[in-house]
Amino acid sequence: MSQAEAPTAPENTGPRPRNPGNPRNPLWTLGILRSEVTTTLRRHRTYALLAVLAAVPVLIGIAVRIETGGGGSGSGGGPDGGGPAFLTQVTNNGLFLVFAALAATLPVFLPMAVGVVAGDAIAGEASGGTLRYLLVAPAGRTRLLLAKYASVLTFCLVATFVVAASALAVGALLFPVGEVTTISGTRISFGEGLVRAALTAAVVAASLVGFAALGLFVSTLTDSGIGAMAATVGLLITVQILDSIPQLSGIHPYLFPHYWMSFADVLREPVHWEELTKNFQLQGLYAAVFGSAAWARFTAKDITA
Repeated sequence: MSQAEAPTAPENTGPRPRNPGNPRNPLWTLGILRSEVTTTLRRHRTYALLAVLAAVPVLIGIAVRIETGGGGSGSGGGPDGGGPAFLTQVTNNGLFLVFAALAATLPVFLPMAVGVVAGDAIAGEASGGTLRYLLVAPAGRTRLLLAKYASVLTFCLVATFVVAASALAVGALLFPVGEVTTISGTRISFGEGLVRAALTAAVVAASLVGFAALGLFVSTLTDSGIGAMAATVGLLITVQILDSIPQLSGIHPYLFPHYWMSFADVLREPVHWEELTKNFQLQGLYAAVFGSAAWARFTAKDITA
């Protein structure tokens, strides 16, 4: 057959299919995000952190049960007992174990877990030699950084709701449940109390947004995952110490953990939004500042070594 008689391929007049491997395709970005979130949540370290967080409400519930002997009132906790807020109400209503567990884990356990995940986000990839391969894809540094931050925020949400779910299960198992007496003294139904508990967990997760951005920034400063995790947790402890010194009250409103305990206002009737709004604004400010700093550092970071 001569060249002139060779058959030609039929012309494709229909729309061209979108190439899922094209970095400009939104599906590519969603794929990176899904991969990062899945990788973060499937690590053995993540399972260990979530197991420790889930165990805290169990220990609190058992301790209160043993101390009170299952009676209708307890003497430990609260302002007089020295324990976490809402602890005195747990024996009357197991739903309060959710609020008590969040109050107990928010100052230390939850942010430390977030600090471990955020500190290892970039530095862990660099120390393991996988960061350069992630960028060869090509994922793009900005997109990869956003995916890393989204995976850390996902962990914040998952970790907080693990604490809340564990506390709800233990509270319902060990103590009676029913109508909830708010901090304002009014009573709401158990169903509305569950909604308030879920809203409280969401507020606690949102309270960690700024710290997560700080941890991500620290992670871009070093190629040592362990060093980044230690530095992030060290910053957490240092800032909390500063927030507890009365002589430094002038800077307290600008420290990221200052409004963390404002989640208690969710249990007021009606909900008091003043402190909650200040908390959200402060977390947004930290996320913007340290997120921008992380982007500036990461986009200029030498990953060829």
